[in-house]
Amino acid sequence: MKDPTPPNRETLADIQSSKDERKIDIDKVGVRGIQYPIQVLDRANEVQHTIGNFTLTVDLPHEFRGTHMSRFLEVLNDNRKEVSVQSIPKILEGLRSRLHAERAHLDVTFPFFMAKAAPVTGKVGSMVYTCGFSAESNGDFDLEMLVIVPVTTLCPCSKEISARGAHNQRGYVTLRCRSKDHMWLEEQIELIEDAASCDLYPILKRPDEKWVTERAYDNPRFVEDMVREIAIRMDSDPRIVSYEVEVENHESIHAHNAYAYLKRDR
Repeated sequence: MKDPTPPNRETLADIQSSKDERKIDIDKVGVRGIQYPIQVLDRANEVQHTIGNFTLTVDLPHEFRGTHMSRFLEVLNDNRKEVSVQSIPKILEGLRSRLHAERAHLDVTFPFFMAKAAPVTGKVGSMVYTCGFSAESNGDFDLEMLVIVPVTTLCPCSKEISARGAHNQRGYVTLRCRSKDHMWLEEQIELIEDAASCDLYPILKRPDEKWVTERAYDNPRFVEDMVREIAIRMDSDPRIVSYEVEVENHESIHAHNAYAYLKRDR
């Protein structure tokens, strides 16, 4: 019969810390798919409570066989009273310290909610957007913001050649940016929606649907138009350091999607 007494911690083998002979550094190793409560700044309500999906990683020198996965969760839990963008530098430094790493990385995405009124009737509903942050520290801190915004696009070619109507579809705009001063997530979302044929709404009555249909028809956009319109708006903001924008249309009459991408460093 086995002894049920738990082994002494000091007698357990630490395989992760054992020496590795292959002499290959690993850029990122860690944990992915961690769901954890997060607080996000909200322009209308100061703070919004939501759920973040985290990836936490560090670099691993070639001499070590593995990292200690449980320590990533311990560091995140050490900050459980306030996991927010303001606490990201502290989390990264905690990872570097606990895992004896030169570099630490944090990626988090979360649903972000905004109240939005219909354009004619004013009916208010809640729009949800995928937002996030990607951060890295090697002693110096770097933060990138992410927003993914669904929009309506109407094809300029279809409008020009057709006697009745034009095909339109839902598109998705992904914007990543670095800024030297604070930017609201709402600012980036509104900037993208302003560049589209029309934005989406959570509640539309018949007068609203008429307005949205005609608005899109009056503002046709290729994916190329979308990335350029967003670039013009980003370039005019002195806070922006760099950005990447990609637009993908889920084409309504084609068997493929339309795609455009643009990157700028200032």
